[in-house]
Amino acid sequence: MGQINPFVPSLLVIGVLSTNEEAHGELLQKLVEKYGPLEEESEHTPFSYTDYYDSEMGGSPLRYFLVFKTLVDPSRLAQIKIETNNLEQVFSREQGRTINLDPGILSASSLILATTKNRSHRIPLHSGIYAEVTLIYYNHKFNSLPWTYADYKSEAFCTLFKKYRTSYMTKLKQK
Repeated sequence: MGQINPFVPSLLVIGVLSTNEEAHGELLQKLVEKYGPLEEESEHTPFSYTDYYDSEMGGSPLRYFLVFKTLVDPSRLAQIKIETNNLEQVFSREQGRTINLDPGILSASSLILATTKNRSHRIPLHSGIYAEVTLIYYNHKFNSLPWTYADYKSEAFCTLFKKYRTSYMTKLKQK
């Protein structure tokens, strides 16, 4: 019989797509109130990998990532996704969302995203939320999988996640 051990805390990373930059300050305030102070906010870059969100969001969104200082229990991922979905509704307009929030947990070995969409490679957590291993870390870098979203598998984002992992590993050593 295997020994049951507590989960190692993970780094909370939230991917943001937004066409509502005027709400940026309020969004950050609400997220910081819920998850603690930010460690880093990535550059806001045009999301040009697909036009999937353009119709609902009223134009081409900007993509950026928020990284939080406080490590989280990875078993909270489903609850965090439910909370971020509720927050998306706060910033919605008649045509749909203006902000899309994709919470994930980054560990030494992977980046796992939460989603409401079931697919063959996704693991049910609870309350209609699934987990997807989006990137795995081996050979000193993050590597994509067949289902990894195009922006997440880009060299620029894999490099960014490696930077976040380095910070995370430092935090773990300090605990």
